[in-house]
Amino acid sequence: MTHWTETLPEPLPANPLAVAAQWLAQAKADAAQPNPDAMVLATADTRGNPSARVVLCKEIDPQLGRILFYTNYRSRKGGELAANRRAAVVFHWDHRHRQVRIEGSVEALSDSENDAYFRTRPWQSRLGAWASEQSRPVESRAALVRSVQAAARRFGIPYGGPGTPEPGEVSVDVPRPPNWGGFVLYADAVELWVEGEFRIHDRARWTRPLPEQRDSAAARPGR
Repeated sequence: MTHWTETLPEPLPANPLAVAAQWLAQAKADAAQPNPDAMVLATADTRGNPSARVVLCKEIDPQLGRILFYTNYRSRKGGELAANRRAAVVFHWDHRHRQVRIEGSVEALSDSENDAYFRTRPWQSRLGAWASEQSRPVESRAALVRSVQAAARRFGIPYGGPGTPEPGEVSVDVPRPPNWGGFVLYADAVELWVEGEFRIHDRARWTRPLPEQRDSAAARPGR
């Protein structure tokens, strides 16, 4: 029987996000579970009704104290984050018996930052961003496929048949839809957790005050 004996660092570090970033890098290197960068994102509407879903974390930045992810600004989560700029995320790496919980305030990225990242995505993902209306009903799967094909025709990309190009074979620039982009969550509370034997877990929590949010970016997605 294998016993897990890891504990949190002693003494506890001043910046817990440095540990969280290290844990994320280790989980990616392990390749022991699908999508090690997956995190649960919890939001709430203006009446306090919560919702949660899994998104992909693109970066944990310990120096700036923030977590980066991307989505459709017109999705349910995008609308809730525009109206209520508080959110929480959870990482759980079961194979390493570790968990990270982060709470904080959210801001949208600038158009230039969004454009720069969008250009790095595969062409299929860029087409999908134009075709998909997240959180909105569609008539059928076939209707969604037709939407993707229409987006491909719009940008001159053959799609849906034997001539469909491979990811590296498309030179046509597919610009970013105005309703797609990134958010950063600035952490004001971080909790690190390590599983212990006999359910005697190792858990530590850090909190800090955040300055007042800027009114510029975070309100943009809801317009």
